[in-house]
Amino acid sequence: MYLVENPVLQRELLVNLRMPRAFVLLFVYQALLAVVVYFAWPQEARLDLTNKPEEAKRLVNMFFLGQYILASLMAPSFAAGAITGEKERKTYEMILASPLRPGAIVLGKLIASLTHLAVLIFASLPIVMLCLPLGGVSLYEVLAAYLGLIISVVAFGMISVACSSFFQRTASALVVSYLLILPLALLAVLLWTWLESFGGFRLLLTVTVLPAVGAAICIALFVNTSVRLLHPPDVGSEGKEVVDLEQEAQQAVGLVIQRDQFPDRLFAPAKRTDLLEDGANPVYDKEVRSEIFSQGTLMLRLVIQVSMLLAIPLMAFCLYIMPQFAAWYIGYVIVFNMLVGPVFSAGSVTSERERQTLDLLLTTIITPWQILWGKLIAGLRVSSVLTMFLLWPVLLACVMVSSYWTNLGSVAAYLAIVLMTCLTTAMIALFCSVVFHKTSHSLMVTYLIIIALFCLPLAASYFADTFFPNDPATEVIQIVGITSPFSAAFHVPLDMDVGVRVEQPANTIYGWVMFASYLVINSSLNAVLLASMIWLFNVRWRVAG
Repeated sequence: MYLVENPVLQRELLVNLRMPRAFVLLFVYQALLAVVVYFAWPQEARLDLTNKPEEAKRLVNMFFLGQYILASLMAPSFAAGAITGEKERKTYEMILASPLRPGAIVLGKLIASLTHLAVLIFASLPIVMLCLPLGGVSLYEVLAAYLGLIISVVAFGMISVACSSFFQRTASALVVSYLLILPLALLAVLLWTWLESFGGFRLLLTVTVLPAVGAAICIALFVNTSVRLLHPPDVGSEGKEVVDLEQEAQQAVGLVIQRDQFPDRLFAPAKRTDLLEDGANPVYDKEVRSEIFSQGTLMLRLVIQVSMLLAIPLMAFCLYIMPQFAAWYIGYVIVFNMLVGPVFSAGSVTSERERQTLDLLLTTIITPWQILWGKLIAGLRVSSVLTMFLLWPVLLACVMVSSYWTNLGSVAAYLAIVLMTCLTTAMIALFCSVVFHKTSHSLMVTYLIIIALFCLPLAASYFADTFFPNDPATEVIQIVGITSPFSAAFHVPLDMDVGVRVEQPANTIYGWVMFASYLVINSSLNAVLLASMIWLFNVRWRVAG
């Protein structure tokens, strides 16, 4: 019932592994890893393996860490919709009413979600084995690394499935999964890098401590999720689609959203009790007051609490103890917006399609421009306010730390970078929502575009600096990094009168040019996306008319 005769597992495997995108993803994944190894392979005609084991070791470590980060990012995308997908397809209660045990359902969903990812991981083994003859890394270290990778992926998948059982929408489960998984993945990467010089000790931890920690996480979440499916609190004959926020607030543990109080009303205004004013945009009013929070505030409360909990140590170290590392805290704020921002905009138009209300909306007297800016500002308002919660420590540091008094221009640049990032992520998410028909597809493509725009240039720059530091093309690759807010934040000149300094751009003017270029390029991108959406809506408007 759990493995051999599990219909949930059999059905999910047949559907997932036979889809064309499964083969496309496998090809792209393998091609990407192969390209990395090809370009990083030593270029000498003859290799002296006794003098260059460190280069080979660096190649294998970069290959493994890159694959670890990719797998960590992909695990929630495969598993976060395991149970919410049933809820969205209206088959959740049917599967609970079947003779299947809750544990069999959870186990089937978990294995089916991670099987494709496991195929990708094992298919990369031949590529990494090519690096072993270069020396510097033993077969046992490679096998231990893959053991740690598999254990981490299973634990991350179990976290995503557990999150999927708590929410009604895949988007909510996905963003909470990322908020929980990314800190764990980054901690694992830091520990692996820090223990690089202690190969034996790192190997021992990988085969002893890591399996125990992973098993504890998986068992605890598996039992909790199975019990939740055995006594589900989110089913009933009434079939409610909208959560009663007042009742949810009474039952909430921890943070409670008070929509009539400051600052909660900034991102969650109370429901309207009077008539709409003349000339007001009904789409915006509906979105910001009802639509965004129709499924409750659980995701919102978890996002606020987890983000603030992670921000406290980073804020203390990067802003107050070592203020020269302020750009790293800005990077954390940017990552938060990258994860949270698309959630509130990626379903703006696709949700209308899924409810089959888009044609009705287009036949009203509301213009396409009003529909677009109402949905854009509603999602942007929520994501921006949540992101600003993480920026108030920066303003507080300007008052408490004297080193910032001569760097107010740099602080203003940090704020501008974050605000531009908020606008860009919301605009990309809304554009994908206009183009695609399903919210899940819109959200995943949004994340892919944001990662390609913000993170891929940094990865390419790091790769070029590591393996081709003297190549003329390296400078060109570094210039491409101006599309990334991370690059712009780290290029902002910050002159701190402290004893320890981090490496700053040699030319201050170059840093400001990179900052200005980021604002100009992203402003142009947002203008193009907005014009494209207006054109698409106008075409749709004429067809509907």
